[in-house]
This record gives sequence, structure tokens and C-alpha cells, in this order.
Amino acid sequence: MASVQYYCPCFSTSSVQQPPPPHMASSSSSFHPLHSLFFCEECDAVRCNRCVSVEVSGYYCPNCLFEVPSASVRAEKNRCARNCFSCPLCRATLSVVASDPPDEDDGRSVAISPVGEAPFFLYCNYCRWDSASVGITFEKPTGLAAQLQKFEDSAPEAQEFDRLKEHFEPFLRTSSLSSSANLSNLSSSHHHHSHTSAATAAASAALARDIPGVSKYQPLTRSRSGRDRTANKDEMSEYKSRVEVGVLNQLGAGGGDDEDVEYMKHLESAGQVAALEQRWANSWTTSIKTSELRPLRIPLHSKVTKRCPTCRHILIKPEQKAQSVRYKIKLVAGNYLPAIGVTLPHLQEAMKKTAGRPSAAASGGEEKAGGGMFAGRSYPFHLAFTNPLYDPIQVRLSVARVHVAAAAADGSDSKTRRSPYSISLPMQPFPVAAFAEAWEYDDDEDMFGIEDDELGISGAGSRLAREKEAKSKAKTVGVLEKRANVTVVGGEVTIGKEARGDVKFNMLVSYTYRSDDPMPIDSDQSRPSSKQPEHKTFTFYTVIDIGSIIPREDSNTTAI
Repeated sequence: MASVQYYCPCFSTSSVQQPPPPHMASSSSSFHPLHSLFFCEECDAVRCNRCVSVEVSGYYCPNCLFEVPSASVRAEKNRCARNCFSCPLCRATLSVVASDPPDEDDGRSVAISPVGEAPFFLYCNYCRWDSASVGITFEKPTGLAAQLQKFEDSAPEAQEFDRLKEHFEPFLRTSSLSSSANLSNLSSSHHHHSHTSAATAAASAALARDIPGVSKYQPLTRSRSGRDRTANKDEMSEYKSRVEVGVLNQLGAGGGDDEDVEYMKHLESAGQVAALEQRWANSWTTSIKTSELRPLRIPLHSKVTKRCPTCRHILIKPEQKAQSVRYKIKLVAGNYLPAIGVTLPHLQEAMKKTAGRPSAAASGGEEKAGGGMFAGRSYPFHLAFTNPLYDPIQVRLSVARVHVAAAAADGSDSKTRRSPYSISLPMQPFPVAAFAEAWEYDDDEDMFGIEDDELGISGAGSRLAREKEAKSKAKTVGVLEKRANVTVVGGEVTIGKEARGDVKFNMLVSYTYRSDDPMPIDSDQSRPSSKQPEHKTFTFYTVIDIGSIIPREDSNTTAI
């Protein structure tokens, strides 16, 4: 399938930001779809999700859309502290229901209503699961997270984490006190050594920090005995886990113990065993029984702000409210770079023929191959450029020549050979109309008569190149169609007889547009200057993937 991806120079180490050869497997990390890229106006550069810096601007619950303060996110374990729970079976949102007075027939009836008697429990309207079946009920229908906190605090992972904090708390307190003391000593000595820089003071504070398990260096300890040297060692006691490793199977680790094996032998349905997705949310060993699954508090989501890694300019900044999906700042590359689409005419014709007669067998070799490209032939392709700017642009294309390293015939050394296919693109620049709304276009008006004179870059050279190209390859290479803000140009690929693999090539795209800067004003006359508007040129790389090549032996087999 033909595709176009754009190059981000964040992985480039050299001053010349040239993309890697497209046939290399490592080049896939440097090219991205247009909708996933950003554009920095300060640097005039393309940015991707790999190179931008991300900052969390706010937390919210995706179910109730409650904005959670950053200070309480860690205390709530990144979960919603309100009545937001998900079903452990189907992950649907649970509802709080009350218990009606018991009936004579079934003893209890479930009422999907907030009015009722205690105890209250969580109920799933999709799979009919309720928390009363696992012994979890509530005394009141509000503040369920606080009432469920006692169940979470009694969980093995919560108790083990509390034990770890209790064990390391004295050491952390001592380390913080020693660090503050070192900083105070450095600040007091700064009056005596005013020439000490801030960087040196910070480095000294970092070197003076205590490291667990490493004794502090003291020159006098060399003359002391071995008994005195051991006094500086870490005096922290050895940590012992609350649960031994051999007891993990008793907590339902599912490690093939006798209890789980015996439970599997007496299964009546596959639904009695919890799936991996249902047990994945737990951070500790859980039971494989579906009847022992617990309701889950819905995790919090976050809104992030993205900045340029070079100038720290904000690229993406969403609105603070959780209910809003708008952005205060949104600098995406699709609003600055022309969108490029690639199509293959022979592939479209093959699909039309196949759709026109679905029951008949294809007779041609290309139809049997699904419109693939055979070695030793030439195929045209179309590139559609869509202008997102409100000004017309002038586009120039060029192919980045890449030499492919191949093994020599004797296998002793490697040699450099040329690419097994050649690409032909329009040589002269071509215009693309400005973006406008659909109702602004007039059918009787020639919207597409954009000449080079509009951008001030026309000349005799471009006219001669246009005439030369029209004589040579007027049918396949050149401007083929203009509609609204879209210009379709044609190219051609000539495949060698021994070619294999995919047809991929790097294409350099340069476009010129009018600058949005205001016209300069003469101080003497207080009127706009007669100077011509400034034109800017931006250049970026793309990789064009046209499709796979069918080798000669495969093409002969297909034609038989």
C-alpha cells in the first residue's frame, strides 16, 4: 500500500539534517505520519512525540470529569476518590444501588434506584455483576472510595509497601538532615571563599551526599584499626519481607499448586476462570477464580503540555477544564506543511476491473498480481499536494539519491551499487492554490490560474524547463490536475530487471510562501512602504513508499 511519511530531524547528529536511507530498518523511527507531528514557529522545525518535552498540566477522572489536584494524586494512588468504579469482568462503569426489603420468593431483589435501604452495593448494568457476591457492601451510597479504603489497606501489596516505607523512613530522614547540613556548611563557607561558583557548590553538595552501603571517606581512618573502620558502615538492618516467597502460592499466585489444579478439574464452565485481562490490573498475585475478583477504582487521566526541546516554545496546551476538548495552543504540522498523498494509476485500474467482474478470472499478469509492479517495467504514480495555508505556495521537488551497499559476487567484500530503480519527478516548481472554504470557490472563476509571477520567482529558466518537460514526458511527469487547494503532479518509476524489495525513496520538498509579517511603515510619511512583501522558503524531507516489486521469476510464474 502506497504511503507518505514525514521526517523529523531529532535523531540527526550531524549539522546537515539529512534523513537515513529508506531501505534501512532503523530509518522507520525517523519518519512519522503528518497527523502525529508538530511545528515550532520559533525554530521553523518539525517536531515529533519522541523529541518534545511533556509536562502534566492537570489530572481528571474520565468518568465523572472531576479535576483532581496534583497534591492528592499520589495519596489517592492515581485513582478517582469518588464513586467511580469499573466492573472487574467487563470493565463497564458500576452503579450504586440499594437493597430493597427481602421478598418471600427470592429473598432479595435488586433495585436500580438510589432510594432504598442499606446495605448498598455496586452493580453492573451490562453483565449483572454486583459487589455483594464477593462480600463488599457499603453503609451509605456516598464516599465509597473511603469506605473501600479498608479493603485496599488490607491488600498484600499495600501492607508490603507500607512496610518498606517504615523500614527506609529513618534512613531517608537522616539523609535529608545530612544534606541540609552540608548545604548550610557550604553557604557559611561561601563568605570565606567568595570566589567559589554556584556550580562548584552544587557539585560539592552532591559529592558530600550519603550513599547507602558506602562509608563516608575520612583520611584519619587509615591510621585507625579495623574495628574503628567498621563504625562508618551503613547501620541499617536487613529488610525482611512480610510474606515469604514460598507462601506466595497460598495467596493464589496460580503457579500450578495443588489448590489451583484441583479447582481446574471441577470446572463447570470456562467463565469461572478469570482471564488475564481481568487480573492484569492487580499489582500482586491474585486468585484465578472469577468469583473472587474485586471492583476497581477508575484510573485518572491527565492533560499534558508539549514544548519544543530547543527553544521551550509551547506546541500543545489544552484547556484546563476536564469537560473541554479544546486547545489554547495547537501547533500541529498539518497546519503548516502541505499534505501529500500518493496513488498508483495501474493499481486503481486493476481494482476497477476486478470489481466490475468479480466472478470472472483475470487474464492479465498484472491483474493476477493485484496491480503489483513487475521488475523491468516503468510505472507512473501521482502525488497530490494539499495546501493548508491561506496563501498560495510554490513547490519544488527533488529526489535524494541513495546508493545501496550490496555484497560482492565472491562474498569477500562489499561494494556500492546504484539503486535498482530510478525516479522521475517534475523539475520545475509548480503552484498550489491557497486554502479557502468550500463556499468561497466560484465555478465560473478560474481559481487555479496561479502563475509563478504571483510569488515573484518566475523567469526564463522555468519557462524553458516547462517546455522541455512537456516535450519529453507530458503524459506521466508534470502537473496533471488542479482543483481548489489541491495540485496533482505525476511521476514515474523505472524498475530494473534484477530489482527486488520495496520501492522507497526520500523526497526533498521545498515550498515558498508569502510572509505573514506586516509591511514596514515609513517613519517620515507614516504610510506603508512600497517594498515588495517578503517570501519565505521552508524545506522538509519525506519518504515515499510506492509498493513492492515482483521479481522476474515470480512474474513469469504469474503470467503462466
